[in-house]
Amino acid sequence: MSGSIDTVVFKFIGDGTAAAQALANGELDVYAGQATADGVAALKKIAGVNVVGVNQVAYEHWDLHYDTVPGEDPYTGLFSVKDGAKSKALRQAFLLGLPREEIMTKLIAPINGVTTPIQSTWVSPGSAMYAKVTAGNGSSAFSRGSQESRNAAALALVKKYYPKALSNPLKVRVLVPGNNPRRASEFALAKANLAKVGFDLQGEVRTDWPSLLGNSNYDVYFFAWVASSVTQRQSAEVFDTNGGNNILGYSNSKVDAIIATLDSPLSDATLAAKYIQIEYMTNNDAITTGVFVHPGVAAVNKDLKNVKPGPLSPQMVWNFWEWTY
Repeated sequence: MSGSIDTVVFKFIGDGTAAAQALANGELDVYAGQATADGVAALKKIAGVNVVGVNQVAYEHWDLHYDTVPGEDPYTGLFSVKDGAKSKALRQAFLLGLPREEIMTKLIAPINGVTTPIQSTWVSPGSAMYAKVTAGNGSSAFSRGSQESRNAAALALVKKYYPKALSNPLKVRVLVPGNNPRRASEFALAKANLAKVGFDLQGEVRTDWPSLLGNSNYDVYFFAWVASSVTQRQSAEVFDTNGGNNILGYSNSKVDAIIATLDSPLSDATLAAKYIQIEYMTNNDAITTGVFVHPGVAAVNKDLKNVKPGPLSPQMVWNFWEWTY
């Protein structure tokens, strides 16, 4: 068989094992899914298939509910900004106790060898300004020392307000994306370590989780933002008070003021300085932390040529007109 591509048919298979089997059976020519170590190993065993890795412009992050999102019921949970210093201390404790390095070591490093969590939710590792931004954005507050020392600091913050937290832990409602083995493992690691600092993570697994982002029934969300382009505004829609992706009810007038300047042409140095200012404030408010850049994996029928997965969405089909048999 030879020729160019006239039609691309998409199939959505939630189970990675079933998708790999469909590829092996010749029912698929291209497969792209969320990578796990076992999944990559299984794909490499399929005859007649090339396995290609590429980092996606998508970053995994854990977010803490801050205030009521427009259109939702009032948020009165554990991390509500309305509780002032107490809720801020609890947010700080949660982020300190999130075992990001363990998540990297057990879930990501077996795929791509990367063991260091990301320290920015605005710029990606490898970008020209990443080192400068992360040196000044306040992310070290949640990464310095060992996990053991961070656990000790977290427990001290929790016990300041809840002295019996270890024997009577604070329930934290977490929205867990369903049909996703890696996120199930990620949640399990987080639950185990955060129990050591007085939090009892109560996960609700939902396959319809995107429709529930911002819902006041949850204190914590974790998933990935996926970029389809690279602009100066980067994560602005997540952190602007009126941002379309602000699912936390987060509002900081100083952050808004800086974001408002991002539509004008800026030098790299000026842009980096603005990102540092924004992230320093969001880290100080303890509302979010990044964990890892998604390691992408694609498996392609060896007879199909010129499939070149890209980092931006849509990763697989951006050059489909170049595909040939």
